[in-house]
Amino acid sequence: MRRRDFLGTMAGAIAWPARGSAQAYPSRVIKVIVPFVAGGPVDAAARVLVHNLQGRLNQNVIIENRPGGGTTIGIKSVATAPPDGYTLLFVGASVVFAPVLYPSFDAGIGKSLVPVAPVITWSHVIVVAPSLPVTNLKELAAYAKAKPGAVIFGFGQGTGPQILGESFRRAADVEFTMISYRGGDQARADLLGGRVHMNIAPTASLLPLIQDGKARPLAYTGRTRSRDLPDVPTTTESGFPTVGFNPDVWMGLFAPPGTPDEIANTLNAAVNDCLGSAEMKASLDKLAYDPFPATRQQFAEFLAAETVKWPPLLSAAGIKGE
Repeated sequence: MRRRDFLGTMAGAIAWPARGSAQAYPSRVIKVIVPFVAGGPVDAAARVLVHNLQGRLNQNVIIENRPGGGTTIGIKSVATAPPDGYTLLFVGASVVFAPVLYPSFDAGIGKSLVPVAPVITWSHVIVVAPSLPVTNLKELAAYAKAKPGAVIFGFGQGTGPQILGESFRRAADVEFTMISYRGGDQARADLLGGRVHMNIAPTASLLPLIQDGKARPLAYTGRTRSRDLPDVPTTTESGFPTVGFNPDVWMGLFAPPGTPDEIANTLNAAVNDCLGSAEMKASLDKLAYDPFPATRQQFAEFLAAETVKWPPLLSAAGIKGE
C-alpha cells in the first residue's frame, strides 16, 4: 500500500461525534483485547487505561488477555470482530512488524485496523543476573565474545526486548543463546532461577529485582537516563548508540476494520482526556511510562512512519517469529 493510501485509510476526523450517535455509544460493556500475558508490563498499562476510561465513557470496560503468536492471535481476533466499538485492541508496533516476523500472517490485517489513539511509550533497562561477572555493556560484549553462546538471553517472542537484544548482539558482534517465551514475566522468572543470564524490560518490571540485588542493570535504552535509575548510563553513553529506537515501544488503541469514525472519535477524545488527568499521569509514572496523547490524524502519521522504520530493521537483524 502506498504511503498516501495508508494515511488516507488510517486517518479520520478528530472532532467529537455529533449528537445522537454519541448518545448511543457505548450502551454496553467494552472489551479490550490485550495480546500479552496477564500481569506483564503491557497488561498493567492496559488496566490503568481501562480503569480511567470507564468514568469517561460511563460504561464498564474489561480486559481479555489473548497472548500467543507474537501478538498475532489477539490482533486477528479484533480484525475479525464486529465494527461496533465494543471489541478493541491494545497493542503496539507488532501491528507493523508482525508480517515481517510471521510470513503466514496477513499483512493487510494490521493496516486495516482503525487506529483510535496512541496511549503510552517507554524505553527499557538491560540487566544481567548477578552471577554474570559484568557491570556494563562493554564488559558484557567482551564476556560474550570470549565465550560464544554462554550468555543466555530470555525474552518474550516477537516483542521489543527481542529486537533490542538482537540489535545489541549485532552491534557488539557477539553470540547469545536466545530463548523465547510467551511473555517477559516468564523470562524474568528464569532469570531469578538462574536459567537465564540476560533480560530486557521496562524499568517498572525490573526495578524490584534491581533493588533487591537479584538483577544488575547495565544500561537504559532511552535518549536520557531513567528517572528511576539515574546512575545507570544510556546505551549511547555506553558506546552502543544504535541500541534503542526512541521510543523503543509504544502502545495504542485500535478498533476493527469498518468501525465508524464517530465511535473512533469518541474513544480518541476519551483516551486523551484520561492522559491529561493527574490520576492517570501518576499511575503511568509509577510504571515508568510516558503518556502519548495525539489526535487520530497524528496517530495515523506516526503509524505511517512506523511502517517505514520497522521492516528494514527486522530484516537486517534477521529476526524471525516462532
